[in-house]
Amino acid sequence: MTDKPIQGEKRVFMTGNETLAWAAVAAGADIMYGYPITPQNEVMHYWTRMAPKFGRKFLQTEDELSAGFTTIGGIMAGSRAFSATAGPGTTLFQEPISMAEMMRIPLVMAILQRGGPSTATVIYSQQEVNMMTFGGNGEGWRVVYSTATHQELYDYMIKSFNTAWKYRFPTFVLADGYQAKMREPLTMYNPEDRGIEMVETERFVGLPGVPGTDRPPAHHRNTFSVEEELYEATMPIQKEYEEMSEHVVEWEEEDVDDADIIILSHGVVSRAAKAAKNRLRAKGYKVGYFRPITLRPFPEKALQKVAGKCNNFLLAESALGQFARPVKEALFNVPVNSFETIYKPGVGFTAEELVEKIESAR
Repeated sequence: MTDKPIQGEKRVFMTGNETLAWAAVAAGADIMYGYPITPQNEVMHYWTRMAPKFGRKFLQTEDELSAGFTTIGGIMAGSRAFSATAGPGTTLFQEPISMAEMMRIPLVMAILQRGGPSTATVIYSQQEVNMMTFGGNGEGWRVVYSTATHQELYDYMIKSFNTAWKYRFPTFVLADGYQAKMREPLTMYNPEDRGIEMVETERFVGLPGVPGTDRPPAHHRNTFSVEEELYEATMPIQKEYEEMSEHVVEWEEEDVDDADIIILSHGVVSRAAKAAKNRLRAKGYKVGYFRPITLRPFPEKALQKVAGKCNNFLLAESALGQFARPVKEALFNVPVNSFETIYKPGVGFTAEELVEKIESAR
């Protein structure tokens, strides 16, 4: 047994679910709480296989609602705890997520999207964007990273623990069933070897001393008696969220300076979008590419800046406008010449169909 599960850098070939489990191990996670649901199951399976080797723990709860609240309990006790889920499980998690937002609990989760609504299909979609960016009651004080590759699954799972514990907002890796099940190469590493210092965890409860005598009493509230009380509690949190957003917002863009049209996408669809952009560029078409990495907070200013260079867009997503909504909100009052969309809920994209779409319009 070693203090560092990963020694040096290792080139590996594995599924996305296995990648997430290894990333949590590398990030120093102490315990996973969860409940099985496809396509997330193997995150739990790989974690339970590896956890005993490194002194880590796992608890399967009776459902996802319980998994959310037990994860919060573990965090409040000082553990670097996390969970993972998908689809209907994501729906059940919204209540504990809202609680974590109000109480500023650094909840970390991986979401492997599946098709909806309801039980629907167990394979793939991008139909959990609404739920993960603004789900639950409240204002959506959360950080949502939308990943496109297995390397990003690894990198952003590690990063999520630091984001959550540094800023005390729930943080999520939003992936999908395709990434969960497919295999591809990536490089695993120990964060400290790359100069990534993991933010220390701390207890919320069970601190030494007598509250009010030896230390100030802690108030971890998610219930307020009157509206004015809630208002006074939420406004400072909103201010802190806005200040944090400037530091955590991320996006990726390529070839936007001279573009005649820009492909907008997120997550796994961005793989097809980037490939289509490269093929069209090789044919002489001036095509650009823009992809938000954080769906919450959304890179509004970056997209508006891009729109100042090119105001023709093609948006592709595997949902019926869930990604288009924050895009259109960001472009509100920004002059846009054309805004075309391809919605394919629960169905994947190929580079060829995006190439054909742009060529046929030119």
